[in-house]
Amino acid sequence: MEPTNLYPVKLYVYDLSKGLARRLSPIMLGKQLEGIWHTSIVVHEDEFFFGSGGISSCPPGGTLLGPPDSVVEVGSTEVTQEIFLEYLASLGESLFRGEAYNLFEHNCNTFSNEVAQFLTGKKIPSYITDLPSEVLSTPFGQALRPLLDSIQIQPPGGNTFGRPNGQS
Repeated sequence: MEPTNLYPVKLYVYDLSKGLARRLSPIMLGKQLEGIWHTSIVVHEDEFFFGSGGISSCPPGGTLLGPPDSVVEVGSTEVTQEIFLEYLASLGESLFRGEAYNLFEHNCNTFSNEVAQFLTGKKIPSYITDLPSEVLSTPFGQALRPLLDSIQIQPPGGNTFGRPNGQS
């Protein structure tokens, strides 16, 4: 029997506010937020993320966001690159099409959580996945929701996963 290869799985965490959330959230929201989180999964020597353009990939740290603010070691996986790319292609045609993106309910962190669970059986940290409900639980968050719902985020610098054979 062949030995099983284990591949490291990392969560790259970026603060889209570049520190402003930490300083301004107590005034604007009445509660402390440490950041406005964008996340991606790094496995098989590539970084994978979801935005309004669908699922994208790039070399680790290769978007215009630059290097991550922090890296969380999620665990290891036995899932090969071939199987993982097939899994991503199926997600890109179903749950994570670009038009399914929603800043509060179906975003990069939803994607990272789904993929982390597929690869390792572990979820990403709750301080990331709970952020939308924390913001929306405030009067200011509720007031801004119509504007924020219209925001589409696609970190520049990645290669969007194409649908097989040019299908749409």
